[in-house]
Parts: sequence; structure tokens; C-alpha cells
Amino acid sequence: MTISEQTSTGLRAGVPHGGQLVDRRLDPEEASALESSSLPSLPLTAAEAADLRALATGAYSPLTGFIGASEHGSVTEQMRLVDGTLWPIPVCLGIPDGVRVDAGRLVLRGEGGELLGVLEVTEVFERDRVAEAQLVYGTTDPEHPGVARVLGAPARAVAGPVKAVVGPLPGPVGSRALTPAETRAAFASRGWNSVVGFQTRNPVHRAHEYLMKCALEMTDGLLLHPLVGPTKEGDVPAEVRMRAYEAVLGYFPAERVLLAALVAPMRYAGPREAVLHALARKNYGCTHFIVGRDHAGVGSYYGTFEAQELLASLPAEDLGITPLRFDNAFYCRRCGAMATGKTCPHPDSEHVALSGTQVRAMLAAGQLPPPEFSRAEVAELLIEAYRS
Repeated sequence: MTISEQTSTGLRAGVPHGGQLVDRRLDPEEASALESSSLPSLPLTAAEAADLRALATGAYSPLTGFIGASEHGSVTEQMRLVDGTLWPIPVCLGIPDGVRVDAGRLVLRGEGGELLGVLEVTEVFERDRVAEAQLVYGTTDPEHPGVARVLGAPARAVAGPVKAVVGPLPGPVGSRALTPAETRAAFASRGWNSVVGFQTRNPVHRAHEYLMKCALEMTDGLLLHPLVGPTKEGDVPAEVRMRAYEAVLGYFPAERVLLAALVAPMRYAGPREAVLHALARKNYGCTHFIVGRDHAGVGSYYGTFEAQELLASLPAEDLGITPLRFDNAFYCRRCGAMATGKTCPHPDSEHVALSGTQVRAMLAAGQLPPPEFSRAEVAELLIEAYRS
């Protein structure tokens, strides 16, 4: 489907998922009243707090809060909300034993006791965590980081609409943590009618850069949109990654790229999370979304192109954003250029390819990876981070 064809089908309009962008932010007066409230409180984990922010800003539109039993069953089994809207992963809030929920409202607080928001309790239910793990993640193996989070959650979950404090974040991430309304306004001010989103939880290497530049040949603008919520142990911290992303911006036309941060937890749910990532970028105003190899995967739990296959199987009118599916990218010595398996005829021995383990070992030893693999500016930042 060409971009002109997408215009006629409505994919270019940038309509939020479900038709309307959700806004569940607390105003200062409400927040002040809740600070001194005698309502029962529920402390959230870092991942739950990130989900709360995504709900309040509209990143998870059309969800207005944490889901209940019927929605949980429907999403887990059918990848749909009860009303039929496409939604791939349950967004749940566990409630430990001993937390009172009979007051009708729960004040939501961070791990340090700070006010995060409030939930209007509509339901408390028993969450089938094993079924959720098997159907959403494709495994019940507790070694899978996403499965471990699900199985380690309380058996009870509390559901209901939320309102949340959406304040500035500290550090390098802070000014980049734009809301969907803010990115949409930025696209409009730049005159971008077609925008491609790129999801990442890793520093950008030359292969990623190549995919983004290919996509920019087809669209007006690029949203470089790293996920900066909680990730698994061993992933590069968001603060370090953000400096690395800023270093890469010099290799793109400034008027055609926007770097922003998605505050949401990484679930490592492979194909289903690829759908969630696409829908979130739709809410941020993107019309296209890059899907590479093993999107949102971890270990060997998912097939290399399983995420692409799931996205391709979904009706275009349900997804509402165009996936751009790319093969594995690499630098080919014989071609003298970046390429993929679709464009390069040469054997693997001609390709500059490094495993994550190899790259980490080089960086830890203070060695720069080959320039065909990583920009020196990025590698130097990562070496400094490893040393500190």
C-alpha cells in the first residue's frame, strides 16, 4: 500500500486508537487534596507506575485505567477488549493482601511514598496469571523476565479508571518524556502528514540507523521513540541511552526527526508487545511503525520474524498504523554498504556482525566496536558508562 493509498483509507489521519486520545491527568487542586487524604493507599512498583503514566497521558488509549476480569479474559484469550477493539496485553494492577479497597477510591503512591494518582475501584478479581503468561508470552518459564513479573504479581488485581500526576521527569530523560498530545502538536507544527515511529530499548547502532533512514525515504518525519520505563537487568540504563540517542541525531536532518521518550515498562512479550508498541505509536500520532527482527523478544522464546507475521495478519482497519517490516540489517564488506538479506547476495562471512555478548565485552574492555557496527560517539558514551 502506497502513502497516497493510505490517505484514502484514513491511515494517514493519525486518529488515536479507539477514536479519542485519553487524558487522565490530575489537576493541582485534586492532587493537593489527595496528598492529605485519609483514603487507603497502594504503593506501586516502578513498572506499575510507568503503566499508570502511560494510561494517564493517553499512550494506552483507549484504556482509561487498569482492566477488570472480563477485559482480562478477553485480551488474554482473543487479543481484544470486550467491545472488540484490538488490544494485545492486559494492563493490570496487583493488590497485595491487607490493602483495603472498600472505600471506593485508592490513592496510588510511588515506592518512596510520593503521590502518583488515584484509582476509582470498580472491581477486585482473581487474576489467572498462569493463563496470562502462557497465552500472552507463549511460555510459563519464570526465566522469562515478563513472565516472572506476571507470576510474581499478587493473585488479586484491582480495576478501575485512574487519574495521575504527570510531572516532569529527572535527568536526561526529563525533557524528552513528551505526551502523545505534545508529539502530535510537534508533528503538526512541522507539517508532517506521515510519521514513522521507531521503538528501541537499546542504544542505536548502524543497523538501526539504516532502517530509520530507509523509512524516512517514505515518510515526512521520524519519531525516534526509545522506551525508558523499567527494563530487565543487564539492559543499558535509560539515562545512558538517552545521551547516546542524542549523539546519533547528528546523522539525521534536524527538521525531519524528533527524539522523545516513551515512559512504559518493557514486557519482552515478543509478537504481542510489537502490537502494543505499534498501537502506542499510533496514539503518539505516527502513521507508520518500524518492525525489525525479533521485535520485543528476549532469549530464544520467539521466532525471528514472528512479530512481523502477527502484525501482518491483523486487519489494517483494526491496527490503524502501517507496519514497515525489515529484515536483519548489517554492513557488507563486498557491497561496501549497509544492507539486509533482501538486498545483499554475499555470504555471512562478508557481513560485519557482532553478538550482544561480544559488544559488551569490547565496551567493558574500553575497545571501540568496528565503525561499520556502531558510531564512535555512541560507543564512547557506552565505554564511559561501563567504566563508571
